[in-house]
Amino acid sequence: MTSIDKVYNPQAIEQHWYQTWESQGYFAPSGNGQPYCIMLPPPNVTGSLHMGHGFGFTLMDVLIRYHRMCGDNTLWQPGTDHAGIATQMVVERRLNLQGKTRHDVGREAFVEKIWEWKQESGGNISRQLRRLGASLDWERERFTLDDELSCAVREVFIRLHEEGLIYRGERLVNWDPMLLTAISDLEVINEEEEDGKLWHIRYPLVDADQYIIVATTRPETLLGDVAVAVHPDDERYQSLIGKHVKLPLTDRTIPIIADNYVDPLFGTGCVKITPAHDFNDYAVGARHGFTPINIFTPTAHLNENVPPAYQGMERFHAREKIVHDLTAAELIEKIDRHKLKVPRGEKSGVVIEPYLTKQWFLRMKPLAEPAIRAVEKGEIKFIPENWDKTYFQWMNNIEDWCISRQLWWGHRIPVWYDAEGKSYVGHDEQEVRQRYHLAADVSLTQDEDVLDTWFSSALWPFSSLGWPQQTEALKTFFPTSVLITGFDIIFFWVARMIMMSLKFTGQVPFREIYITGLIRDAEGHKMSKSKGNVLDPIDLIDGITVDALVQKRTYGLMQPKMAEKIEKTTKKEFPEGIPSYGTDALRFTFCSVASYTREIRFDINRLAGYRNFCNKLWNASRYVLMNTEGQAIATENQLLSLPDRWILSRLQNTIAEAHQALANYRYDLFAQALYDFTWNEFCDWYLELSKAAMSSGTRHTLIHVLETLLRLLHPIMPFITEEIWQRIAPLAGKTGKSIMLEAYPQVEAMKIDEVAVSELEWVKNVIIAIRTIRSEMNIAPGKTLAVLFRKGTQKDQQNTEQHSHLLSTLAKLESIQWLTAEDTPPPSATAFVGELEIFIPMAGFINKEEEIARLNREIAKAQKDLSFIEKKLENPQFADKAPAEVVAKERAKQVEIKATLAKLEAQLEVLQKDFSTE
Repeated sequence: MTSIDKVYNPQAIEQHWYQTWESQGYFAPSGNGQPYCIMLPPPNVTGSLHMGHGFGFTLMDVLIRYHRMCGDNTLWQPGTDHAGIATQMVVERRLNLQGKTRHDVGREAFVEKIWEWKQESGGNISRQLRRLGASLDWERERFTLDDELSCAVREVFIRLHEEGLIYRGERLVNWDPMLLTAISDLEVINEEEEDGKLWHIRYPLVDADQYIIVATTRPETLLGDVAVAVHPDDERYQSLIGKHVKLPLTDRTIPIIADNYVDPLFGTGCVKITPAHDFNDYAVGARHGFTPINIFTPTAHLNENVPPAYQGMERFHAREKIVHDLTAAELIEKIDRHKLKVPRGEKSGVVIEPYLTKQWFLRMKPLAEPAIRAVEKGEIKFIPENWDKTYFQWMNNIEDWCISRQLWWGHRIPVWYDAEGKSYVGHDEQEVRQRYHLAADVSLTQDEDVLDTWFSSALWPFSSLGWPQQTEALKTFFPTSVLITGFDIIFFWVARMIMMSLKFTGQVPFREIYITGLIRDAEGHKMSKSKGNVLDPIDLIDGITVDALVQKRTYGLMQPKMAEKIEKTTKKEFPEGIPSYGTDALRFTFCSVASYTREIRFDINRLAGYRNFCNKLWNASRYVLMNTEGQAIATENQLLSLPDRWILSRLQNTIAEAHQALANYRYDLFAQALYDFTWNEFCDWYLELSKAAMSSGTRHTLIHVLETLLRLLHPIMPFITEEIWQRIAPLAGKTGKSIMLEAYPQVEAMKIDEVAVSELEWVKNVIIAIRTIRSEMNIAPGKTLAVLFRKGTQKDQQNTEQHSHLLSTLAKLESIQWLTAEDTPPPSATAFVGELEIFIPMAGFINKEEEIARLNREIAKAQKDLSFIEKKLENPQFADKAPAEVVAKERAKQVEIKATLAKLEAQLEVLQKDFSTE
């Protein structure tokens, strides 16, 4: 029995089919065909799926399923990232609840606790990926701290160090005073403007009874000032350049210098230079040869380099004390309210401090040059192309990369020190002793720091395939085919993968880079915990009650007012919670919005439409099965009807559009083409047409088109297509075990029938014209009509004669009568299809006033369309510069609208004459 349930229920089929696919090994490469490989951007091992993940992973899976069905040797390589800071923070918080810190338990025991946590919660993201339908080859799953990948990380570090590209030095970094580590720019958030102040401070001149005024948002750092800078062209301060001022609250004097960095229009045009605590000041200080003065401890308390009165104070308490003392000394000119962006740690939420500390760095310019050339030469292609400009801009101005982090979780830096501080590099202590011929009694201590998580991520395309070993996987699938990622990590990940791959394999890591837009909410706002607008893809799949949604959105928020606001807005937006939409509807929604735009607004209301689309496909399949099971089904070579030939031809066009859209990474056009064919042509038209003439040929066509359509849809909607295909496959003569192992449809040129398409489109247009009149005139749907045709072409008459059965059945006509060109029809509702005039006599059931109103609406619309086209043609910018064929098309449209307008006006004139509607 091949019938399917009456109602489509995604929960009843999704997990069953995923478990079947995975258990049968269908996600593994076939070993045949051209290699096609995508690397899963490794999500945090203890993380959860967010909307950005759901969006990007869906796009990857569409390509993977498509290429697998196209016969390529397809690999989607899975894996997770150890996520240094994020994972360590989770475990530290668990310890804090026990009244302990990581220092209480020690490094080895703490790292062991993180491994335990990883085992406990690390599978969550993988389970969620399975729920999304991601067809990853789970047998190859990797983790960035696996032994093999850790070996690759150490090998890269050692080689770079041997070449002098890795060095240790004192530089300014982003410092998190709560986590006590350097962090990357990506982990610094400074999007929201905060209320602050701009203090105008008097700096007295040495040996003069006057002062200059310096404006600053950070008065606490003045204790680390080394100079005051003005713009060299600022006439106000020309005479002061080279003189000195007394640094307030200290016994130091500092010079007044000139530097182009200063903005004369900001504040007073005088800027304090604090090289140890500001990135711009660091550069100014380096240009002028100043030694930075670090005034902070790692926890952002003031240190021994400040006057005793301030030593040991927390930075913001010190700010209050310093402002108080400046005010008492009459050195505050004024205080302005000021909006500013405060850099905060993404994970800790505390204000980030530019901090001078010893770190490990990687020289980037030697690595950047070949990576720039690779994109310039077209070895790697950005899609859309404009993103290569962003890439070049960053690569041409690249700076050395701080690769060390003051954490315990991660790849520990493979450097050992002896008692004198001399360093040795190697995979482990034993190798270090052998390489450097160190005696057993030489005490060695490994560097305490770990590598930036992005360091191991930069090796992901080749380390996950077994490098530095020359494995078969590496030989087969590297370089990979495409990287799909958001534009926000072009610098942090994409560029570094290119540099590392070229350096260590001599090849680019991928041939193409498809840059997606970033998912926002329906109003274009970033989804964030503080805004309370976060959506969980699994909640959209399974549904969630409003109370549970509120609990998720407010969990962990420390501010009660914020939590109350989020609860109120959530209950207003989702008073009944979020219903279950199923995975396929969510995946289709993701694809439908995946255009080339920078930001993508996700409107949850779209989901309902695509859930309806799933229902439409399900019900259409039930119709096909009910009308073909146990019935005579023709062979492919038997005579086909016009609707059969039309739908088969339109199917070929849709197949071509699908291939073209995916080749260009236009998922939105891919989704639209499949949606339009399925809903509009197959369901709304062909199924209705099949009822008019159900034959063995039509049954064959129904099965063939549905089975082909399921294969077309499978990459985007894997679950529902598998469920239906299992029922339809035997009728289509298919003996395969799964739709995902079937061939993706290819265009069959012999089935393209332009004559059938033209004739059926004519039939559709006539039916639509009659249905429109029926609807607008409130004629009962079941009432049969007598219609009159006039004028038209010889082809119109032939079509009428050949396809009168289709017209009569679908338009519900009792008769079709042709008038001569000279005949005057009775008062009628009128429609036009090309030159053909269609009349439905009004006597007995059509209201004269309503028909006049309808004609006036049609005339107004035609006049508006005509005016728009005429203005366009009169515009020299269009008429002279647009391609000739475009202009010709607009002129043809102008002629057509004028003709239609003349017909409508003539009909209105006839209708306005007196007649009886009795």
